[in-house]
Amino acid sequence: MNSYEEMNKARLLLGLPERAEMAEIRANYKKLMGQWHPDKCGEDTQKCEEMSKKIITAYEIILAYCKEYQFSFSKEEVMKHATEEEIWLERFGKDSSWGTP
Repeated sequence: MNSYEEMNKARLLLGLPERAEMAEIRANYKKLMGQWHPDKCGEDTQKCEEMSKKIITAYEIILAYCKEYQFSFSKEEVMKHATEEEIWLERFGKDSSWGTP
């Protein structure tokens, strides 16, 4: 496992906020690789190769952390991500006084 400092450095290199979804992680990685890949980079090839390696390493650090992360499937955690409609149905969905069968 990587230290917090390594993780934070990787996150900043990839331009990620403190909370990010996998789609955002992948998108930032692809964007940066498109910019710094030695075959596409218009700058110094050596600089582009070094930056590409840094980006790849940062991405691998983030993916390793995500792979080892333990997700909670408790009702409390799941409900943190529920929509207003889902919360409403959870609380009152079966109550006939709200007009639902």
